Order: sequence, then C-alpha cells, then structure tokens
Amino acid sequence: MDMSEKPRPVKPRIIIHGGAGNITRFNLPQQAYQQYREALLGILDKANDLLIVPGAAAIDVATYAVTLLENNPLFNAGHGAVFTREETHELEASVMVSKGYRKRGVGVMKVTRARSPILLAKEMLVRGEADDGGGAGPHVQLEGKTCDRLAEQWGLEIVDPSYFWTRRRWEEHRRGLSKSYDHETYAKHKREADNSYASNDPSWDGKEYLPQGTVGCVVLDSTGTICVATSTGGLTNKLPGRIGDTPTIGAGFWAEEWQPHQYTAARASAPASISLLAAIVYDCLPSLASYLTPSESSRDQIVTARSSPRAVAMSGTGNGDSFLRLNAARTAAAMARFSSGGVLDGSLTVGLTSLQHAVSAMAGPHGALQQSAEDRWLKSGEGEGGIIGIDLRDGQGHVVADFNCGGMFRTWIDDCGKARMAVFRQEI
Repeated sequence: MDMSEKPRPVKPRIIIHGGAGNITRFNLPQQAYQQYREALLGILDKANDLLIVPGAAAIDVATYAVTLLENNPLFNAGHGAVFTREETHELEASVMVSKGYRKRGVGVMKVTRARSPILLAKEMLVRGEADDGGGAGPHVQLEGKTCDRLAEQWGLEIVDPSYFWTRRRWEEHRRGLSKSYDHETYAKHKREADNSYASNDPSWDGKEYLPQGTVGCVVLDSTGTICVATSTGGLTNKLPGRIGDTPTIGAGFWAEEWQPHQYTAARASAPASISLLAAIVYDCLPSLASYLTPSESSRDQIVTARSSPRAVAMSGTGNGDSFLRLNAARTAAAMARFSSGGVLDGSLTVGLTSLQHAVSAMAGPHGALQQSAEDRWLKSGEGEGGIIGIDLRDGQGHVVADFNCGGMFRTWIDDCGKARMAVFRQEI
C-alpha cells in the first residue's frame, strides 16, 4: 500500500457482555431472561447509535456503553455491584485502546465514590497525554483514596456509598455469610453506610440468577481503532483489598495493533528454525537479537512486512482469579499474533490464527481456563468464564466470543447489521 494514501474507512463493530457463570434455564426463568434481554439490547441500541455517527471514537462509545451497564442494577458494576465481606463496595474498571494515547491501557481499583468507575479509567488514559499524566503521573494502575481524589479533582460525579446498594446484592451477601437479611436490618445497615437512604432499589424474590462476572464492551471504529472498556464490583463477599482481573492489564482485558510480518530463512547454512526464531525474537525483543540472529545483516533479509495492520481487543468475565493466573486476555492475543500459519519454502507467516480460535482455546469448553481448575472444576466456580472481542484483519472487523460455563450475557451487531442477544450457547 502506498503510505501516502489515506487508509480506507473500516466498518464499525460492537459487542457487549453482562456477566457469565453457572446460568441455567432453571435459575434464569423466562421473565428474568426477558429483563436482561431488554436491558442489553437497549444499551446496544444506544451505543450503536453513537458508533455510527461520522467520526465516532471507539473509546467514547465503549465507555458510554459501560456507563449504562454500571447504572443498571441488573449487572454487577456500579449501582448493583456486589458487596465485600465488610459490607462495602470496592469497584474496578479499565480501558485500553489498540493504538493512540501514551497510556494505551489503564486500570483503577478499590474505587468507592465515583458513580461511574469506567469514566475515571477513561480520564486517566486520556489525561495521560499530558506530561503530568493529568495528575496521575506516569502510572497506569491506581487504587483507593487516590482514585476517589482524582475522580473529584477531574470533575466526575461523586456519590455516597449507599448509591451502590441494592437489596438483592445485599441479601446475596448476607445469605453467603449466614447472616440475617430481613428488611429492618437492610434499612438500618444502608442508612449507616452514609446516613442516607436511596429509594431506587428494585425488589428481588431471592431466587433468580445473579451474574458474578464483569460487564464490558469492545468497539471498533471507522479509523480501525479498537477499544475495550470493562467494569465490575468483583466477587461476592470478597476480602476487602482483593484485586481482580478487571483492572489488571493483560488478565481481564487487552487491546493491541501490530504489523503482520512474514519471516524467511536468510542463509542456507543456518537452520531454518533458528533463523525464523531469530526474526520473531528480533521483532518482539530487539535488544536480545544479537544472541539469536545468525548474522548482523540477516535481519533485513528475513523480515517482510504485510500491508494491512492487524488489531485485537478482548474483555473477560467470570472467575477473575483464574484469569489472573493465566494472564488470559494477553495470552489469547499472543496466540493470534505469534502463532504461525505454517512454513513453506523456508518462509513462515505468523499472525494468521483468528482471534476466535484463540479465545476458544482460552475460554471455550475444555480451554486453558477450564483446565486451570483441574479437579476443582464445577465445584467452586474456579476456571469458569468467557471472553468477548473484536479481531481486525485485512481491513474487516470480526466479532468473537466464547465461554466454558452455563452461559454468558452478550449482545452485538452481527455481520448483517442486526442486533443480537444471547445467554446460552444455543438459544431457543
């Protein structure tokens, strides 16, 4: 491609998730299913309306969609987030873009006062273009009081602790600790949280499914930039101070762009496998190239760039500790970026593995997440979860998703431009 030519516009894409776990048709009755369906499709419709506006930026659309999820008590983020063992909320959020911005990815954790933690993460990333990081310095992860102070300093909406309270989350929290959860106790504890009482509190019969996963959105805009935005309340009855995968770069979220290359063995005297390995390592870690490259000049002979850039982005939901152990999102991206498409006549083409294949290998049935649970699989929730993402290849965006548990709440615009929503692997 002539570098003077402007890149062609890319067809925008979007996918959203609202949690994953042991969801069945028995613990998610039709009425509850319909509530989630209407909520997710409504959020998708609003976000997509913003996405199709000329010049719309992926970061604006993705974070906007997540604010809608944070403000909806059906989901485990913001208003409606789960409780810690100490009857408090410690919220987490993250944003990452495939290109642009000095801070491509950031995470905030133990947030207690920002109404929309995702907007705090967004501000941290955008303000990172300033020399002082907008007050956050060069840091890409911050927690607790510092997050709350910056949220107020940056003019974000600040709320009292009771804003995050909902009756159904509180009852789940109390039942999990074998404590009483009658109405009088609930009202008293909620008032004591900040001496205030909020009335926006939907009723709950104590039986329907409560998603334990994260909410998130992945968006591809017309410039070819992909953004992932993720937010969560964490695990029910987690220990205060517990940090999950959502704000941890590479574990619960990831986005990157790269230029695909073809590697060709440079010399007949050097084994092809060594030359190919040298080229890959040089591309990833140029400072180590001298240890593996057969000669100083061979690098220019063995690397051939392909014309169209490749980009991926993912958001995970489920058992965060398992995602952390495997660095799940970054590992799936590495599968797509560095796996080979085969060797022919001494040439190796890498980066041909689809993101769908990589996501399934990580989060699909019998994938790496499930295998990490070993004999604890289906006993404690360990290893359960799912991943959504977008794969930009040859100028086209592909929506991907997979999960290994009962279900994953997800909604997206399909290849034909139709809004879709699903929970189970096979929808009726």
